[in-house]
Amino acid sequence: MARRALVLIEGSRGNGPLYVQAAQRLGLHPVTLSADPTQYDYLAAERLEAVRIDTDDPDALIHECSRLHEVYDIAGLTGFPNPGESVHATVGKLCRHFGLPGPNPTSIERCCDKFTQRQLLAEAGVPMPVYRLAMNATDVESAAAAIGFPVIVKPAVGNGSYGVRLCRDVDELAEHTSYLLGGQHIWRSSPRILVEEFAQGPYYCAHIMGNEVIGIEACDFGLPPHFVFNGGIFPAPLADDEHKRIAGVSLSCLRALGLGWGPTCIEFRWTKRGPVVIEVNPRLSGGPQPVQLAYGVDLVTEHIKLVIGDGWNLRRRHSHVAAWRSLLPDRDGTLDWIDGHGRAAALPGVAEVKLYVEPKTPIVRKSDYRDYLGYVLVASPSLAQTEAILQRAVNLIDWSITPFLSLSDKE
Repeated sequence: MARRALVLIEGSRGNGPLYVQAAQRLGLHPVTLSADPTQYDYLAAERLEAVRIDTDDPDALIHECSRLHEVYDIAGLTGFPNPGESVHATVGKLCRHFGLPGPNPTSIERCCDKFTQRQLLAEAGVPMPVYRLAMNATDVESAAAAIGFPVIVKPAVGNGSYGVRLCRDVDELAEHTSYLLGGQHIWRSSPRILVEEFAQGPYYCAHIMGNEVIGIEACDFGLPPHFVFNGGIFPAPLADDEHKRIAGVSLSCLRALGLGWGPTCIEFRWTKRGPVVIEVNPRLSGGPQPVQLAYGVDLVTEHIKLVIGDGWNLRRRHSHVAAWRSLLPDRDGTLDWIDGHGRAAALPGVAEVKLYVEPKTPIVRKSDYRDYLGYVLVASPSLAQTEAILQRAVNLIDWSITPFLSLSDKE
């Protein structure tokens, strides 16, 4: 009898290992298809099967999956948003081709285009920031003038905070527009830019499986003008009516976009007019572990069960509070050393301390998720206890970065 396999399109340094481990616990053999498998360290470290292939080529993927089917019983197929959310549409098309459970590719494609997403949500009356689509620098300038500063300027297609910036005046707007359109930003399609009102207020993320809101997380960012996550608390300390309002708007988003199969995470800002939708992502969040620590619900495992056609279980097993903090560099340079992570990991209540870097690594901040040196994840029965454990753990970790030599220094 052929071994059951789970095919993974591309990978992720965050969720990738979680999917591999969950698949193995379920008795599945994970196989990764990637344009460059070497970018995912865990594949080589765990000696996992990986195939180098152009994941933008549907015919090549169909051919490779057909070849794998001769060796394995392909139980299911899913993927990761690397380099973009369009991977999930590809997954949906492959699932339909091979008769496997999967998301609706048309719904995913509409959701991945942030301008189309905005239009569909607007038609459904979902509260959102004011927005405009721009094709060139003149359009960007006109849109910002119509909306009023400050504005958010970002690619209409993309993820991971790539190219997203708060522009507070004309000079910052011109600088970022030049960055996006001047050849520094990599476009996977024709350049299209969204200019949006800066919705100000606390940030929340709704974690959803199918049509069920599992819970809502509160997060914060590092210093503007960029949006790199600094940390989060799950579940968010919300009043019941606030939770109900965010959950209600979340379900409206699913209906408007034709989603509701598998995982979705929806980002909000709580403004003077209540929750407004910043973005709908047709996938798990980049960090589902807090949900498992707080509620005992392993969203990765339950997603895989759905992918392979098994029944899932989203029942809460306990009610704790989880929190995490990113380890972010304050300068570019060479990482001399990083220490204290072992002592932090040994503290009661610390679930994980993860480092992405080693000494002598060059640090060049890109103002997106690639800036993370690592993170600390904790949980306890109460919010106050969780916050105290997290702060104590973070205080134990320190590092030194020597700035790169400037041209004048070299002379």
